[in-house]
Amino acid sequence: MVVLLQPEEKYLSLPRPKTSRQLLAALGLAEETALVARNGQLLTPDRHIWPGDEVLVRKVASSG
Repeated sequence: MVVLLQPEEKYLSLPRPKTSRQLLAALGLAEETALVARNGQLLTPDRHIWPGDEVLVRKVASSG
């Protein structure tokens, strides 16, 4: 599966995880530090990712 990682604008090829939670774990990211979107829709950590989905992982940070 190919994932777009932002804000780096890097495309990564990964074995297909079953859920967005597993995807974040494979990337070494905590659920609180990134958003996962599939085909333009935000996903909760338990949502499945399917072959052919366009997946975006957007790192988020608080500047407080």
